[in-house]
Amino acid sequence: MKLKDIVGILEAEVVVGVDLLEREIRMACGSDLMSDVLSFAKPESLLLTGLTNPQVVRTAEMADLQAICFVRGKKPDQETIDMAEAKDIPLLVTPIPMFESCGQLYKAGLPGCSEYKNKK
Repeated sequence: MKLKDIVGILEAEVVVGVDLLEREIRMACGSDLMSDVLSFAKPESLLLTGLTNPQVVRTAEMADLQAICFVRGKKPDQETIDMAEAKDIPLLVTPIPMFESCGQLYKAGLPGCSEYKNKK
C-alpha cells in the first residue's frame, strides 16, 4: 500500500515527507513501547504510536521502518520533526485513536507485523 493511501484512510496530516508519499508500506505495527517495535516490527513497515519524542524516530531508523504515524492527534516537537527530516522518515498525524487506526488499515488490506498467520 502506498503511503498516500494511508494518509487518505487515516485522514492524516503530513508533517514531514510530502515528497515521499509514493513510498510502499508493506505492513503496520501499532505500539507505544519502542522495545516491542525493535523486537516485532518488520522492515518497510508503518509505525503507529502515541509517543512523539525523538526516540521514536531513532527506533524507526534502527528497525528500517518506512514512516511514523502519530495517533490521537498528537503532534511531534520540533526536535522530532528535524530528526525525521534528516533521516527521510515521513511523519503523519491522525486524529483517530490507535486501535481504530490499526483496524482501518487492516480492513483496507494492510497486514500487521505478526507472524501468527505463518504459524497456522
